[in-house]
Amino acid sequence: MRKNFGSKSWFYPLPVLILGTYNPDGTPDAMNAAWGGLYDADKVVLCLSAGHRTTKNIQARGAFTVSFADAAHVVPADYVGVVSGNAEPDKVKKAGFHPVRSEFVDAPLFEELPVAMECTLLKVNEDGNIIGQIQNVSVDESVLDAGGNLSMDAFRPIAFEPAGSGYHVLGGKVGSAFRDGLRLK
Repeated sequence: MRKNFGSKSWFYPLPVLILGTYNPDGTPDAMNAAWGGLYDADKVVLCLSAGHRTTKNIQARGAFTVSFADAAHVVPADYVGVVSGNAEPDKVKKAGFHPVRSEFVDAPLFEELPVAMECTLLKVNEDGNIIGQIQNVSVDESVLDAGGNLSMDAFRPIAFEPAGSGYHVLGGKVGSAFRDGLRLK
């Protein structure tokens, strides 16, 4: 038996995205955004309202970073989502994030968040969604395996669970993409 809940924004998993931008005065800003994802193989889409400082910063600077929050940084990641940059200009510092300038775009990376995409603004579509071009993916060596590849066990990214408003660690590997299904051919 199934239970119907009606129309809900229950999409799984929703990565916890920490968007990095620069304010007009050059100070770094960070925002937690769950509604975003790949737009194409080399593009991202962010569903942000126009009133966010981050939205204005992206439009003004034409650049942003998308870092993935991890289990070690749940508290600061949540903080930059519940506190507006419009109300608290020092929220990056209060969160305990240490910004560093991206080599590829005019936006900050955060030392604490080991995986990030560095993007330039392509367009804002008719719905107000931000479309960005991925210029680079940077990964801290602390989350690489012996072969130099991203280790999900070391990284431990978190996902937002909208039905219960929780953050959950993405679990262990359960299969091999593009291979396991071939057994049914």
